Amino acid sequence: MKIAIIGGGPAGLYSAILLKKQRPQAEITVYERNRPDDTFGFGVVFSDATLDNFEKYDLPSYQRITQEFAYWDDIAVHFRGTVHRVGGNGFCGCSRRTLLMILQDRARELGVHLLFEVDITDEARFADADLIVLADGINSHFRNKYIEHFAPEVDLRSNKFTWMGSTKPLDAFTFLFQETEWGPFIAHAYQYEAGRSTWIFETDPETFKRAGLEGLGEQESADRMHDIFKGFLGDHKLLINRSMWRNFPMIRNKRWVKDNMVLLGDAKATAHFSIGSGTKLAMEDAIALYDAMAKAPTVEAALHDYEHGRREEVEKIQHSADVSLVWFEHVDRFWDFDPVQFAFGVMTRAKAITYDNLTLRAPDFVKEVDKSFAQKVQAQGFDVDVDKPEVPMFQPFKMRDMVLANRAVVSPMCMYSAEEGVPNDFHLVHYGSRAIGGAGLVFTEMVCVGRDARITPGCAGLWTDEQEAQWKRIVDFVHSTSAAKICLQLGHAGRKGATKLMWDGMDRPLADGAWDIVSASPLPYYPDSQVPAEIDRAAMDRVKAEFVAATIRGERCGFDMLEMHTAHGYLLASFLSPLTNKRTDEYGGSLENRLRFPLEVFEAMRAAWPAHKPMSVRFSATDWAEGGNTGDDAVQIARAFAEAGVDLADISTGQTVKESRPIYGRMFQTPFSDQVRNEARVATMCVGNITSADQVNTILAAGRADLVALGRPHLTDPSFTIKAAAWYGAKDAYCPPQYMPGKDQIFRNSVRDKQDFEDLKIKAKPKTRAEMRAEAAKPLAAE
Repeated sequence: MKIAIIGGGPAGLYSAILLKKQRPQAEITVYERNRPDDTFGFGVVFSDATLDNFEKYDLPSYQRITQEFAYWDDIAVHFRGTVHRVGGNGFCGCSRRTLLMILQDRARELGVHLLFEVDITDEARFADADLIVLADGINSHFRNKYIEHFAPEVDLRSNKFTWMGSTKPLDAFTFLFQETEWGPFIAHAYQYEAGRSTWIFETDPETFKRAGLEGLGEQESADRMHDIFKGFLGDHKLLINRSMWRNFPMIRNKRWVKDNMVLLGDAKATAHFSIGSGTKLAMEDAIALYDAMAKAPTVEAALHDYEHGRREEVEKIQHSADVSLVWFEHVDRFWDFDPVQFAFGVMTRAKAITYDNLTLRAPDFVKEVDKSFAQKVQAQGFDVDVDKPEVPMFQPFKMRDMVLANRAVVSPMCMYSAEEGVPNDFHLVHYGSRAIGGAGLVFTEMVCVGRDARITPGCAGLWTDEQEAQWKRIVDFVHSTSAAKICLQLGHAGRKGATKLMWDGMDRPLADGAWDIVSASPLPYYPDSQVPAEIDRAAMDRVKAEFVAATIRGERCGFDMLEMHTAHGYLLASFLSPLTNKRTDEYGGSLENRLRFPLEVFEAMRAAWPAHKPMSVRFSATDWAEGGNTGDDAVQIARAFAEAGVDLADISTGQTVKESRPIYGRMFQTPFSDQVRNEARVATMCVGNITSADQVNTILAAGRADLVALGRPHLTDPSFTIKAAAWYGAKDAYCPPQYMPGKDQIFRNSVRDKQDFEDLKIKAKPKTRAEMRAEAAKPLAAE
């Protein structure tokens, strides 16, 4: 076999090493356009888990690498004169040049041909090669040459960054956040060898310009950054090596393989430096290619297996990197946080580290987080314990006169089980059991304000006396048997009305029995959906009156809170989105105009709803589609509703148009709640693939929402909240007297179960290399 590898960086060299070990008789050549000892940048960083992989696949290079590494266990967050350190991370740093020298030596040792200062631009030179590995970096020539085939997507991020070095010694992976007269600057720094550390400086484009960095040379930039971080750097110099300011490119490729050519490393995909995974991704690509080549019968099959087997893991890492980089791009959102909450946000920004995880690794830090959260609650007038505080999930929350015992919410979920809009015994049991289960707030499903406002024939409504009587029955049960509050969500389906029950075909049009539907504009949801009529002024007045009438009925039922549903492409949402609102009158065009009718309805409802009771509005913070609303629009929408008297923004996303392409993942809508809460300064509730009490605490403690709604977890476990209370020892959690023996037992058992779980987690966690080195350095005890 003949293998050509374009690019002599970590991806190219490590793939050469592994493939040569696998096929000793193969002719493998690495072509690198730079000289052998050229390198740009300073250090690279790996986690202990990554080094475990290296140990498994090539022991000699692993041993050389680990001899050269600097080890550390802590992450240190410097903010506003404070330092918070969190241990148990297990990181290692090495000079990038040293890493390349080690990999070059190992490749030569195995018989790989290394050719330097050779710029390959034509694969005809490798016409006889069985495999061509394209590891030629971010600006890959061959990826760009076959751009239509590989179909790269390059997202050039907004922040400016530069890569420098320093002689400053560091004993932790260090984040420094520095306020200046121009705006915030961030430094990501770590030691990679004795007397040398990597420093990546980052700032937003406006601060970059105000600081006068545009147009400065490398040394001038280094001098400016030294001045900004002099309080930490002291007399230690900043070193430069092609340290130009630039924007980070997030790169994804639709295809990784063309014929016998395959993309590896940065040519294939990039991950933001804030999670330190660039070189890791590159070398683990080489491992994945090695595994695929070992198992598949042909090169073609191996490349297919490599791409399809590796893509999911790469995309997961890229998603974490995306979430992390967005946090840094918008650090100004959190700048007025107290330092401990800010540090918690830094640690949990990418979702890989959570509240419970940190409790195991840094219990004192999490106690500080809990205390800080409780102090904020106390400042709001609550008599809570700040010395031994409850976890954030079990801290109270107040809106107007309504007080919630905890921050867990049963999300609004359509049950499609009503008959002519009348809720029945199913609804009584559904809502009643979840209220008894301990949630602080229970939302109804979307309750429709009129017969033609329904989504499906099974949707609940509140336009008749019979419906009102049944809802009152449910509300009375919730109030008599639990401490939960209950919120009525009112909505109108608009163009998504007259559709089938969810389990028969969600959003698909009824074959029989459909009713006339309306929307902001006459646009069907699917091509075969019913075409809605464009709602006129008379119909708008009728709909507004229906919302007000249902509001008055809701007050008679005794609901504690009211929400207006203007999300997911329903009638009011169809006005908000430019994708569904094509009107040319005063209700179309600008966002201000598109907000006009939803605000009219909300203001009419607010006037009819008691002043001492809160109201919320649910809206889609992004349409997940080109040309639709974005997170920035969501901030403006929230501000407009806040001015009209809203108490809570219920942040959802998408479902506006069928073309939407959500980016799913754990807590995937939380960043939009974060943005609205911390930019619009409106209390928010987040929802969306939130599945555990650990995630609830993580979101709340990081200041990303004020309430957390869970849907599917409550469907399968009505007692989700009381179980969480037992796990975290929140003994004041309400339980009906009939169920008290069960509460007593689960609280007793949870003390032992939690301790056993934590012991197992601690025992199962391998020691970091920093810990092992520290133990090895200890003198032996005298016999």
